[in-house]
Amino acid sequence: MNAESLAARLAADRARVDARLEALFGERGAVVPRLDAAMRHGVLVGGKRLRPVLVYAAGRALEAEERALDAPAMAIELIHAYSLVHDDLPAMDDDDLRRGQPTVHKAYDEATAILAGDALQALAFEVLAGSEHPRLPAMIRTLAEAAGRDGMVAGQALDLAAVGGHPDVAALATMHGHKTGALIRAAVRLGGLAAVPEADHRLAALDTYARAIGLAFQIHDDVLDVTGDAATLGKATGADAARDKPTYPTLMGLEGARRRSRELVEEAVAALAPLGEGADSLAALARYMIERDH
Repeated sequence: MNAESLAARLAADRARVDARLEALFGERGAVVPRLDAAMRHGVLVGGKRLRPVLVYAAGRALEAEERALDAPAMAIELIHAYSLVHDDLPAMDDDDLRRGQPTVHKAYDEATAILAGDALQALAFEVLAGSEHPRLPAMIRTLAEAAGRDGMVAGQALDLAAVGGHPDVAALATMHGHKTGALIRAAVRLGGLAAVPEADHRLAALDTYARAIGLAFQIHDDVLDVTGDAATLGKATGADAARDKPTYPTLMGLEGARRRSRELVEEAVAALAPLGEGADSLAALARYMIERDH
């Protein structure tokens, strides 16, 4: 898949999930309008929609029905949005800018941001549980495990504990494998589960792919924090260094970090061999992970 085809595919999938998220908020009235507005701000104001795109790409690679992918795509984005709202809080990373806009606690207030994140997390499971699919229990378990104490939340705890410390590359990879990688792996698995049973050997191949691109994505984020600009990224640059947070560039140097991300992308593409030509878009997405500018 060439760059033009990938861009068109990304745009179409982003538009698809955005339309469904907009409809989700529009189909019923808000009990607390301010809370609803804060939730909308957290999920509907910008974003790459990378995780929903991965749900769609993995599902298509295994010939899933398109409509079976919508609920997991929405759910994974709602979980991601909740995590960003909480990650930006003063008790966490204390960020003022997200996706080129004030973070939720800046646009509203800290208490409302906490509640908005809580509500977005619950809404994710409401959306997924409300869908009809023979492997729905496996999908719910996949999302819960990725979001919880052994997944993304564990990664955030490891991240907080690492501030001012001196972890090695292996410890950093473990932290990122939970904080960033867990949801990326879940997105790919959710797309796969929409198409095939849990015993299908291609799900293991997809998981190997997802592990590699999850780490490549985070390494490239670390690089962009050093080399990017705030206008393009939609958030402040240099934040990791300012907080004395360990990153791949600080441990490996910029070129070492870039080299490692390229190696991971090649590992990811190689893992797709059992899927044949149907995985072309997944291979293109792997390369996009380390070519993007935001």
